Amino acid sequence: MRAMPWNWTCLLSHLLMVGMGSSTLLPQQPPLLPQKRSFVTFRGEPAESFNHLVVDERTGHIYVGAVNRIYKLSSDLKVLVTHQTGPDEDNPKCYPPRIVQTCNEPLTTTNNVNKMLLIDYKENRLIACGSLYQGICKLLRLEDLFKLGEPFHKKEHYLSGVNESGSVFGVIVSYNNLDDKLFIATAVDGKPEYFPTISSRKLTKNSEADGMFAYVFHDEFVASMIKIPSDTFTVIPDFDIYYVYGFSSGNFVYFLTLQPEMVSPPGSTTKEQVYTSKLVRLCKEDTAFNSYVEVPIGCEHGGVEYRLLQAAYLSKAGAVLARTLGVRPEDDLLFTVFSKGQKRKMKSLDESALCIFVLKQINDRIKERLQSCYRGEGTLDLAWLKVKDIPCSSALLTIDDNFCGLDMNAPLGVSEMVRGIPVFTEDRDRMTSVIAYVYKNHSLAFVGTKTGKLKKVGQGVVILVLVEAACPRRMDVFLHSFTTLGLVGSDTGLS
Repeated sequence: MRAMPWNWTCLLSHLLMVGMGSSTLLPQQPPLLPQKRSFVTFRGEPAESFNHLVVDERTGHIYVGAVNRIYKLSSDLKVLVTHQTGPDEDNPKCYPPRIVQTCNEPLTTTNNVNKMLLIDYKENRLIACGSLYQGICKLLRLEDLFKLGEPFHKKEHYLSGVNESGSVFGVIVSYNNLDDKLFIATAVDGKPEYFPTISSRKLTKNSEADGMFAYVFHDEFVASMIKIPSDTFTVIPDFDIYYVYGFSSGNFVYFLTLQPEMVSPPGSTTKEQVYTSKLVRLCKEDTAFNSYVEVPIGCEHGGVEYRLLQAAYLSKAGAVLARTLGVRPEDDLLFTVFSKGQKRKMKSLDESALCIFVLKQINDRIKERLQSCYRGEGTLDLAWLKVKDIPCSSALLTIDDNFCGLDMNAPLGVSEMVRGIPVFTEDRDRMTSVIAYVYKNHSLAFVGTKTGKLKKVGQGVVILVLVEAACPRRMDVFLHSFTTLGLVGSDTGLS
């Protein structure tokens, strides 16, 4: 989903905690007494919107990606350093690289919207990618935001042509003695010839190295990327993959997506477009992307389907919830928010659900699918990438939990949806963001709503935290600030 701009007047304000009577799937506890708490605030330039926020886990410093600026804040939200990223002369019809291809389009003063903000701990730098020039990134020193590099000489240095915040997701895979990798996932906005939808890039030690952001592997036939074929657009003209969340776990990198597909309603001879939420998995060491697998995900409660993914967050189970789910406390869980239905991506219904997925169960489903396909059963079932069904090929080999694919039976789709466990529903104020963590063996989830409210779900207790009505729908920045300042401790959990 596309992230909404965050106005800094909403970062942290006076909060009022009151009992919440919303519909929940867990037994209700008595409402808490109202308590007023006052928090520090930070306001940027007038009318300035914020796009992304990351926190240095070692120092507690906060880095904020805004339109035309990067901020470094102390843990109490005092400005330490700012770095200006725009505006500059640009035209969205100019394609990279300018250094070898002159652009004849008229240039106008254009804002630089921050689209991705990542901390590269190994090299002590911030990766800040913006909307100018088809997705140029800066590498900034964490201490003072000094520009260490800004690669722009090659086509590979331009990561995404989409101008909206929330259109790009990156995951860093770190190594002890080798250069790190950056997995980039992005909407392509009808420009698949310029931008792969997923790719793995080199993160060189030298920020000015010519190979920075180059594909991990690239020859005439194979590369570390997935491109949307042009044939796909003849079937679905506005096809794109919208990346909602990304993370790494074990030997894999995962992205949670929302993408359109054509389906035939029961009893109908014509097809209609709907949106499907899918989890994408890749092996960290797969340079040819033969391990690419898609799994549809969703949630259901009381006969109601929740299929439009709004947000997700990776956390651990914790001892209490682990006993309920029959997993280990250290197992990975995906806390997800879905809205009702699957037809209106940009105008989601207010009915929404908070659901939990056990990551191991998703991986087990992928392994079953791989095993059946390598027995020659069924087709690859990935219509958008292969356009037509291609039969699975039989091969005698052992497929274990860490199987990373061959140059056959790939890329692969899973047809059967994996359903999450619903733990809370909201009928009137759509949930749009989520964050979770383990406190004293209990799992806690915080969700933000489209009207700027914050809800805490734990052991049947739903606490409503009121924030200023001026806050927009996406609560991502607020939730990160909330946990950063240590305001989420509690003895309740999702048990």
